[in-house]
This record gives sequence, C-alpha cells and structure tokens, in this order.
Amino acid sequence: MQALGSGIRSTGNGLADLPALLRRVMEEEAWREFINPMGKLIEHSRFVDFVVTPPTAGLGASVDLLKRIVANDPVAADLLDQALAGRPGERTDLVDNINEVSKPDGTSKEAGLRRLRKDRPDLHAEVLAGNLSTHAAMVKAGFRRKLVSVPVDKPENTAKAIRRNMDPEAVAQLAKLLTEEA
Repeated sequence: MQALGSGIRSTGNGLADLPALLRRVMEEEAWREFINPMGKLIEHSRFVDFVVTPPTAGLGASVDLLKRIVANDPVAADLLDQALAGRPGERTDLVDNINEVSKPDGTSKEAGLRRLRKDRPDLHAEVLAGNLSTHAAMVKAGFRRKLVSVPVDKPENTAKAIRRNMDPEAVAQLAKLLTEEA
C-alpha cells in the first residue's frame, strides 16, 4: 500500500511500476482496509474515498491522475473503472463526489469497456488481452457503426477507400445514388 502511495507522489522513480501496483491493490481490494505507517487501522467503503483521502489514510491523488497512470494498461484501466463503479446499492452517478467527476459515457474508452464487460464479455476479454481495441470490439459487437475517412483530393483514391471498406453491393448502391440527380 505504501509503495503505491509513494510511487504516485514521486516524480519519476518507479512510475512504470504504478499500473501494476494499482492493479494489485484493486484486485486484492487492499484499499478497503489496511494499517498505515503509524500503525492505525484505515478503512474505506468506497474506492474513490481511498483515492482522494490524503496520505497516510489514502493516496491523496485524483481520479484523473489514476486514469492517466493506467491509460496504457487495459486490465488496470478496466479494474479502475470497476472499482470506481462501486458495489450494488452504492451511489454510482459520481465516481468522485468530492471533485464531482462523473462516470464516463458516450464514446469514451471507459464507457466502451463498461458496455463490453456487461453485454459482451467475450469481446471484453479480447480487449483486455490486447487482441482488439475497445473501438474495434464495440464495432464487432454492433454497439458502434464502422466509420472510415476517405481522401477527397482524387476520386480514384476515394473509390479505393470505399471499395476497401464496403461490400460490393453497398458500393453498387452508392454508385447508383451518386449518379442520380438530386
């Protein structure tokens, strides 16, 4: 516990170890109850309280900082999202009631992971294993539409991009629509 707190407060030493330390604390729920360096028993019922409580009773950090720390570790990011969501019956409209940080929604990576965890655990596992991006899994699940950018500088480049990303029937339908008069 102390290693995680001091690692967050340090300015360079051990920063690469922080996602793994945070992951371990969340997996073991070690944040719920621990003895601080002064020998006092510390208890937290909500993860966000542990995060924002000053040392030595908490991390003395922000939710945003933790999100940045785990940004490149999909497993740790998912565990963080779960820890912030709380247990059934807990208030979950805010993940940090002190700083009024709302749960992610829309097209955020966290919202995608949450939806996959709930509705498509198979694809959620693929994202955590590093086999798919969150966006690709959301498209595969049918929760998002596949969008592509096409170059408009040369019609032949536009046509190549469309053929590469659409099935032949859709290409034929698009060609018909493009030749119709408005």
